[in-house]
Amino acid sequence: MPLRIVLMGTGDFAVPPFRALLDSPFEIVGVLTQPEKTGRGHHQHVNPVKELAVAKSVPVFQPERVNRPEMLETLRSLQADVFVVAAYGQILKPELLAIPRLGAFNLHGSLLPRYRGAAPVQYAIWKGDFITGVTIFQIEPALDSGPMVGFVETPIDDGETSGGLMLRLADLSVPLTLDVLRQLDEGTAVFRPQDASQVTLAPKIPREAGVIDWSKFPHEIDCHIRAMQPWPKASTVLQRRDQAPLRCLVSQVSVVVDDDAMPRGEPGNVKEHQGRLLVATGDGWLEILKLQPEGRKAVDGRSFLNGYPLAAGDGFITAPAS
Repeated sequence: MPLRIVLMGTGDFAVPPFRALLDSPFEIVGVLTQPEKTGRGHHQHVNPVKELAVAKSVPVFQPERVNRPEMLETLRSLQADVFVVAAYGQILKPELLAIPRLGAFNLHGSLLPRYRGAAPVQYAIWKGDFITGVTIFQIEPALDSGPMVGFVETPIDDGETSGGLMLRLADLSVPLTLDVLRQLDEGTAVFRPQDASQVTLAPKIPREAGVIDWSKFPHEIDCHIRAMQPWPKASTVLQRRDQAPLRCLVSQVSVVVDDDAMPRGEPGNVKEHQGRLLVATGDGWLEILKLQPEGRKAVDGRSFLNGYPLAAGDGFITAPAS
C-alpha cells in the first residue's frame, strides 16, 4: 500500500513539492494550511496550497490552532504514515508529532544546522553565503534540531534576491522530497544528527531590519538589499538642503570598481557621476540602479536624478522605518 501522507504548509515555498506529491503515487489524505487573512478592502489573500488541494479533491483543514484536541483527533482519524511540513507557520507540539507512524518531516530552506529559524533564505543572502540549499529533517520539539534525512545544495547567484532564491529552492526540493519519502517507505532512509557546534540562527526579520547602514562595505550593503526583498524591503532617507526628507526603497545596486579617484566623504553622501547615482559607503561607492521614492513608482538611477536633482551635501541617512 502507498504511504498515507498529510501535507502541512501555506506559502509559495510549499507549492512545488506539494504539487509533486499530489501528482505522485503516494496517497495524500489531507492538507493543512493556515486560514486566509483578510487584507485591505476586505479581500482575502489567495492561498496556493489550498487551491492545489481543492483541485485534487483532497480534504483541506485550516485550524487557527493546530494543536487543539479536536484537531489532533481529526489528524489521528486520517491514519497518516507521514506528515510533510513546508512553511506551515505554526509550532507543532509533541502530541501532534507523535501521531504519524513514521514521523513528521520538514522542508527547510538552508543547509542545516546553518540558519535554524524562520528566515533561513534571507539570512543566507544577507550574510554573503555562496552556497545554500534545502534540508529535510525529522521534526522534534526543539527548533529545527531533528535528524536530517536528505539535502540538496545550490550556489547563490549574483544579484539573486530572497524572493527569487526561495522559489528556486522550492523547485529544487521536489526530487529531494520524493526521494526521501520513497526511502521512508522502503525503510532505507538514513538519519544523520545535526552538528550542534555548527548551529547558527535565522530568526524572523523585523521591519526595521530593512534600514540600510551606509557605513558598511559595498558588498555587505548589496547583500542586505537583496536579502530584504520581497520583505521588508531595504529603505533609506534622502536628506536634501531646504527639502523635506524623502524616504526611498532601494532594490538594486552595483559595486563601483576603480573608484579611488573619487573622494567619498561621509557614508551616505550622494553624487551624480556621468549620469549615474552614486552613494558613498564605509569603503568605496555603490551605484544605485533602482529605487522607489515614497509615493512614487520605482525608477532607475538616471530617472531619479532627473526628478530629484542633487546638490553638494545631500545624502542618504540611516533612519528608522516609518
